[in-house]
Amino acid sequence: MPQIPTQTQILVIGGGPGGSFSAAALAREGFEVTLFEADKFPRYHIGESLLPSVRPFLQFVGAEEKVMEQGFCPKPGAAIKFNQHKREGYTDFIGRGPEFGSWNVSRSAFDHLLLQHASSCGVKVFENTKVNTIEFQKQDDPKSRPVAVNYKNSEGKEGRITFDYLVDASGRNGVMSTKYLKNRHNNETLKNIAIWGYWENCGRYKPGTNREGAIWIEALTDESGWAWFIPLEKNLVSVGVVMNHAQSIQKRNAFREESGNPNSSLHDFYLSQVKLAPGLVSDLIPNGRMVEKEGGPIVRQASDYSYSADSYAGPRYRLVGDAACFIDPFFSSGVHLAFTGGLSAAGTIATSIRGAASEEECVKWHDTKVAVSYTRFMLVVLGSYKQMRSQSENVLSDVNEDNFDRAFDLLRPIIQGTADVNKKVTEDEVHRTMDFVKNVFAPTDPELEAAVQQRVAPEFFEGGDILLPSQVEAMFDDEDVKHVLHVVNARKPVHKMFDTQKEFGSEPINGYTIKLVRGELGMVRPQSIVVA
Repeated sequence: MPQIPTQTQILVIGGGPGGSFSAAALAREGFEVTLFEADKFPRYHIGESLLPSVRPFLQFVGAEEKVMEQGFCPKPGAAIKFNQHKREGYTDFIGRGPEFGSWNVSRSAFDHLLLQHASSCGVKVFENTKVNTIEFQKQDDPKSRPVAVNYKNSEGKEGRITFDYLVDASGRNGVMSTKYLKNRHNNETLKNIAIWGYWENCGRYKPGTNREGAIWIEALTDESGWAWFIPLEKNLVSVGVVMNHAQSIQKRNAFREESGNPNSSLHDFYLSQVKLAPGLVSDLIPNGRMVEKEGGPIVRQASDYSYSADSYAGPRYRLVGDAACFIDPFFSSGVHLAFTGGLSAAGTIATSIRGAASEEECVKWHDTKVAVSYTRFMLVVLGSYKQMRSQSENVLSDVNEDNFDRAFDLLRPIIQGTADVNKKVTEDEVHRTMDFVKNVFAPTDPELEAAVQQRVAPEFFEGGDILLPSQVEAMFDDEDVKHVLHVVNARKPVHKMFDTQKEFGSEPINGYTIKLVRGELGMVRPQSIVVA
């Protein structure tokens, strides 16, 4: 085993997607990078469904081909049933071609692959090495520059390493945020609990079509949350339930009382909640059986999914991935946000080292980028929950024109990342925005969209200007056309979240964008942008 150095240019804490990505990106720029991972990979991790947006990130660090060769389950899209009164909507990832699809992955294998890739890029990786404490330039002042960490490995060996820059990608433990900055805040609206297990002998969504392999998301009939169905392998799927934390406690107590068994297991409660997703039960797992280990089914749970922080960067340090923030898993945003933060951290650190902008400017850029990315996903997730928890009301199907217009006014700056980050947003404005963003998942299907495209000029679809709902209503009489265009226009600004080049190379923050060219990664003024 190589010896852990006593000094490094950049230290990364954590070998998950955010840590491995930022480490690989920085090493490919020629910087000296050391990575500490507390566990030994491969290790178990929840969060198996990936968005298509991960592909350009993987391409940037040269890892996409390795992921494709791994043989993960292809993910052509996502089917989402918001309530039991309407049919599901479908988001088609591969409509433009198979290269736009994603994967459902075993995170133990996916994360291990990324960590190994970082090592192949020149990162000095040390597993089973846990950071215990961080030292700062000004003693006991976590707002000053971090200069060293003290660690201990699985063999009990302790040590100290100094560094010039720090990337904290230590996951939900978030050593900087929770232990030193103490600036993490839970989102009470999304204070949920997830319970999940793995199943065999299950069906698939739309078998024999180009949608086979898509994930299924279904709102629970009691409006307390939603269920997921994620194909992982030929004979293995992940099935989980996410519900409000307080309601879950009430429901479990009621379940114990109704069953007459005060000691009923998590497994029994889990099965009772899965039944609240009738589409899942009747169409996807009617003959399924749970995977067992050591004589019993494997059921896991996790709580407090959503949180953010006051800041995500400071002098010579950056927070990345779950160490920075996390949103409820509804939108499969975890790995995307980890890669976004990882690329932002790498780009701003590279800029600071090369002196192309001040460290203060670099800190502000990363802080804003992570906050804006989090806000974008938060609006979509909250819009979805507003529907799933109010199924008896038409809150996501019919909003008056004034609300739509106001939503657009607010949506443009927040979704596109050009707003004054100090602007105070009212609760009413947030709700109006959610009422617009809900159209991203409005019930439609690729066939209907294809039919409408035959009757409408192409500039009204991807690439064209965003139309106000009032404009759509005034321009068209066909109800199918209006319905599809409402959906398409809602997706236009949201889809910017998935385009790495637009997000980093064409979207200015505080006067800078990121130049996405290997060997020249860093912040530049917009007039000098070059995108690889």
